[in-house]
Amino acid sequence: MDLTILYRGPLASCDYDCPYCPFAKRRDSGDQLRADRAALERFAGWAARPADDGPADDRLSVLFTPWGEGLTRSWYRRTLVGLSHLPHIRRVAIQTNLSCRTGWLADADPAKLALWCTYHPGQTPYDRFLAKAHELTALGIRFSVGVVGLDDHLEQARRLRAELPAHVYLWVNAADGHRYTDEEAARWTDLDPLFPYSRDPHRSAGLPCRTGESVISVDGEGTVRRCHFVPAELGNLYDGSYRRALAPRACPLAVCDCHIGYVHLETLPLYDVFAGGVLERIPAGPLPARVPAGG
Repeated sequence: MDLTILYRGPLASCDYDCPYCPFAKRRDSGDQLRADRAALERFAGWAARPADDGPADDRLSVLFTPWGEGLTRSWYRRTLVGLSHLPHIRRVAIQTNLSCRTGWLADADPAKLALWCTYHPGQTPYDRFLAKAHELTALGIRFSVGVVGLDDHLEQARRLRAELPAHVYLWVNAADGHRYTDEEAARWTDLDPLFPYSRDPHRSAGLPCRTGESVISVDGEGTVRRCHFVPAELGNLYDGSYRRALAPRACPLAVCDCHIGYVHLETLPLYDVFAGGVLERIPAGPLPARVPAGG
């Protein structure tokens, strides 16, 4: 069985203070950090031995989606490196602001480890972020880079697109709650041809989605849900009870407005667009100049 896991433990602290993020500059206590470390180590131990509660030919792909910044914590770096060397792991990736050092990535398997990087103007010097992106390229690490589509980010995003390696995909996330005029959307689409998929929420009620069948969400307690956005529980990872619940199922929500959710909708072509790079948000090949509005 091929299974994709979106893991989100209790970590919520971040070293950035983005005004559009509810967890900006949040600090975790020592007890909270120890709890997050223990939860991650438990998950990593399970992921290293999937045959304990399932078929020996299980293959896993894992995307870490912490509320905070994981790569400033040694246990996330160590987990990513360790998982990248396991034969049954197809891909291990994490969402990051890239504020961490990059040298540790030399110990990872670059064929399996990948980064989903977000550039936050105003939180880090542009030249520092760009230098780290070039370090990733030199290390042979697959990565994408993105920005939030706010007006005051546009010029920095244009500069980033011009100065990143040509093969690096620059994605743009629609700002939460922002309604884009056609003129505004066109400016962002010039940078990211796939921006129309992010521009507006996708109607999803009753539509088939891979979550709950081949994609699941796991929290620090091992509770399994179909995705981060549907609270209904499917069981627990560690006692294997979730396996009985895996099945094709339609989305119960009216809309899906986050890439890590709607990318799994079967009614969208994004598994073909990102074939081989769904977790790290890396397209399989050249993108069209534009896609239809709304995807």
